[in-house]
Amino acid sequence: MTLGWLWIPFTLLGAAAQVARNAMQRGLTGPLGTVGATHIRFLFGFPFSLLFLAGVLTVTRAPLPSPPASFWPWLAVGALTQIAATALMLAAMTERSFVVTTAYIKTEPVQAALFGFAFLGDALTLAKVLAIVVATLGVVVTALRPGGAGRGTKGFGSLRPTLLGLAAAAGFALSAVGYRGAILEIHGASFVVAATSTLVCGLLLQTIVLSGYLWLFDRAALLAIMRLWKPSMFAGFMGAFASQFWFLAFALTAVANVRTLALVEVLFAQGVSLIGFKQPLSARELGGIVLIVIGVGVLLAN
Repeated sequence: MTLGWLWIPFTLLGAAAQVARNAMQRGLTGPLGTVGATHIRFLFGFPFSLLFLAGVLTVTRAPLPSPPASFWPWLAVGALTQIAATALMLAAMTERSFVVTTAYIKTEPVQAALFGFAFLGDALTLAKVLAIVVATLGVVVTALRPGGAGRGTKGFGSLRPTLLGLAAAAGFALSAVGYRGAILEIHGASFVVAATSTLVCGLLLQTIVLSGYLWLFDRAALLAIMRLWKPSMFAGFMGAFASQFWFLAFALTAVANVRTLALVEVLFAQGVSLIGFKQPLSARELGGIVLIVIGVGVLLAN
C-alpha cells in the first residue's frame, strides 16, 4: 500500500475507536452534565496524546517541530469548534436515540466538503460530491427507525434535536477543516509528527479552556469528573486514540474523503446488532447500508 492510501486504514481505525468513545461519553452525561462529559475526552485524552507524541519522536528520531504563527489560528478553529460540536452532540443524545443522533451528525461529510473547498481549496469532483451525498443519504435511511427514536416519537420528529444534531455536524466539519489546516502549516516534518504534534496542541488548548470554564462556573462537575476517573480515563484514551488516526488521515487527504469513509461506523454498529444481539436487518436498513457501500465505493474509486 502506497503512502497516499494510508488514510484509508487510519480512517477505519479512527471510526471504530470513535464508536466506543461516543457510547462511553453518552453514559457519563447524566452524572457529569453535558460540559463535564464533553471535558473528559480532552482532560483524560491529553496525557495519552503526550505518550503518542513521545513514541513517535522516539521511533522516528525526529526533533519536536516548532509550528509557525499561521498554525495557531487554524488550531484554535479546530479545537474550539470541536468543543462546541461535542457538547451539541451530547445534548442531542439526551433528547433522541443514539442511532438517530448519529444520523444527524453524519451529515457532516457534506458540510465538510463545502468547508474544505471554501477554506482549504480541497478539490471537489462531481463523482466525489455524488459519493458523499449517496453515502450520507444511506446513513439517514438506516437511522429512520419507526418507534425507535425515543421520547415517543417516530423517525426524526421534533425540531430541537434535529437542529442540535445538524449544528453538531457543522461544528465537527469546521473542526476537521481547522485541524487539517493546522497540520498542513507544519513544514519540514513528517506527516506523522505533524499530525501528532497538532493533536497534543489541540487537546492542551481544549483542556485549558474547559477546565477554566468548569472552575469558574461548575466546580462540582470537576469534582465529579475526578470521582469518575476510571470510566473517564477509558473515554479519554479512546478519544485520543481515535483522534490520532483522524489526524493522520487529515494529513494525507481532504477532510471530505476522511469523513465520508468514516460513515462505515454505521456498518460497524449494524454488524454488532446483527451478530452480537441477533437483531435481523430490515429492508430499510439493508437499503441504507447498500447506499453507504455504494457511496464509499465511488469515493475510493475516485
